[in-house]
Amino acid sequence: MKTYNYSDLTKQDIARLVQRNVDPANEIRTIVEEVISNVQQHGDRALYDYANRFDKVTLDKLYLNKHELEEIAATVLPEQKAALDIAYQNIYRFHESQLKAEDKVETMPGVTCWRELRPIEKVGLYIPGGSAVLPSTFLMLGIPAKIAGCHELIVCSPPQKNGKVNAFIAYVALMLGIDRIFLAGGAQAIAAMAYGTESITKVDKIFGPGNQFVTKAKTIIQSTTTTAIDMPAGPSEVLVIADDTANARFIAADLLAQAEHGIDSQAVLVCTSQEIAAAASEEVEKQLAVLPRAEIARQAIDNSYIVVTPSLGEAMSFSNQYAPEHLILATEKWQEITGSIINAGSVFLGNLTPESAGDYASGTNHTLPTSSYAKAYSGVSVDSFVKKITFQHITADGLQNIGPAVQTLAELEGLHAHANAVGVRYNPS
Repeated sequence: MKTYNYSDLTKQDIARLVQRNVDPANEIRTIVEEVISNVQQHGDRALYDYANRFDKVTLDKLYLNKHELEEIAATVLPEQKAALDIAYQNIYRFHESQLKAEDKVETMPGVTCWRELRPIEKVGLYIPGGSAVLPSTFLMLGIPAKIAGCHELIVCSPPQKNGKVNAFIAYVALMLGIDRIFLAGGAQAIAAMAYGTESITKVDKIFGPGNQFVTKAKTIIQSTTTTAIDMPAGPSEVLVIADDTANARFIAADLLAQAEHGIDSQAVLVCTSQEIAAAASEEVEKQLAVLPRAEIARQAIDNSYIVVTPSLGEAMSFSNQYAPEHLILATEKWQEITGSIINAGSVFLGNLTPESAGDYASGTNHTLPTSSYAKAYSGVSVDSFVKKITFQHITADGLQNIGPAVQTLAELEGLHAHANAVGVRYNPS
């Protein structure tokens, strides 16, 4: 892995290092816009064509029903079901705690304000199925959607070579009470959920991570349709902050866990000495050699790097500029620096907390902002699936208390009808 000394880096160097997944020639945008336009114009027909072109499968229909999902899920082994059940329970427990009623606030005597939650009616869940099939993502999206009470869940996932979905995805669908999965992937699935087709219902909000094409499709449809998105969640990434209390084997394992996601993933180590950098880099090579997905992980590692900083404070400064999707504090001193975290999707504290735990079963959500979007976005939660509607109620006494201020403010803005809407209530007859 390439190694840089933080002290030698200029602001421009750092800006270059923290930039990722750029599309300077708009090549990805051009392809995605063509896909979106095709789906918008031709609906289901375009989805059949893209399944043939991109997934190398000829579909006779665009979805699997409950009976078919049950047949596919029957191959899941008992120990696999048990692991999925543990993940389900932990994710459910953590997300259920997020549903809390808000207090009513009397802002002045007779004037009461509050908010109430309402579920988003129709949501689209995109479950990736490229080089790795991710039933864990299905749990991470489906569970908070169910807790929020969304009325309709449209699920899209790329078809496998046999024209079906992975058995684990089928099993999770049954766990969630979902009886239909649409066989569509990539930008075309995002377009289908954004615009609707003959088979797929147009949704109000789309959730789910994906590659750069999926991410680009989400950002385009957010600005061109009435469909919202959860966040720009593209290729996965991790940043590990380590000091002399860290274990080089653990660091390498964490870096490679992220690298094996895909060739466009990124794994960054920010450490406090050249010795840690060298030891971790050596361990990466050892562990990489025996990984089944070594070819994929190697390309991601080649796109990754190490930064050596004089202290944990400067390491955190670099991390905040990078704004990682996953941040691992591989140090026994993590309590001293957590208060300095400004930008991160999800944080893993100490040497015994691997990012893999959050990916699967600790309970926190793994659908997180990437590509520095953690500076402005949070990860998926129950809040992502609800709207918070404000309410207010004013009594007769409250009108007397607040009315004069409202009238004065309306008049100074030259909006006299606004002032009158208060005035007429003093003398309703």
